Amino acid sequence: MRADPAGPAAVLVAPSVLSANFGTLADAVRQVEAMRGDWVHLDVMDGCFVPNITFGTKAVTDLRPVSRLPFDVHLMICRPESHVQSFCEAGADRLTVHLEATTHLDRVLTSIREMGKKPGVAVVPSTPAVALSEVLHLVDLVLVMTVNPGFGGQELIPRCLTKVAEVKRMREEAGLSFLIEVDGGINPSTAPRAAAAGAQVLVAGSAVFGAQSPSREVELLRKR
Repeated sequence: MRADPAGPAAVLVAPSVLSANFGTLADAVRQVEAMRGDWVHLDVMDGCFVPNITFGTKAVTDLRPVSRLPFDVHLMICRPESHVQSFCEAGADRLTVHLEATTHLDRVLTSIREMGKKPGVAVVPSTPAVALSEVLHLVDLVLVMTVNPGFGGQELIPRCLTKVAEVKRMREEAGLSFLIEVDGGINPSTAPRAAAAGAQVLVAGSAVFGAQSPSREVELLRKR
């Protein structure tokens, strides 16, 4: 398994296969590596927490042998505590759950770490940064959604970048070192603004999979 290739000052790009052809998901995962993406971002949706439905643990299991890149699995599902073990066993390297999706968030995050994986917490646009304060010490990553989750191809909500900056400030004040990831409406125009606000990991779907040259698009996303 390839380690995260960059230090804290670098911007990582995590192409999301949500925007790829689901009929050829294995090829899409291989393409992420070919375009020199840093992580493979896998959006798991259950039709409950968000209106869309994507795939489950079997897809992660089947895709795991296809790539050496870290699998960044984002659970947009209700009651994630019922499924974190199966996704960890399926091959997730990072497993991110939503603050809004479970009552006992600290227990869920702790269980992910106990299974040897890197826990992350995500928040939707309507959730304030302060809601994260009680669990920041438990995570390796905070994912700030910059669109309302459920569908790809949406435009970034500008006010969400203020939340990114606030999470960065909270991290510094607490002396923590988790990564800040943003997902939603990321393209070469919005990526520099997200990075300037404090984002270190950029999730992009339609911007890369819809590009004429995905590898060039990934490089453009890394520029600040």
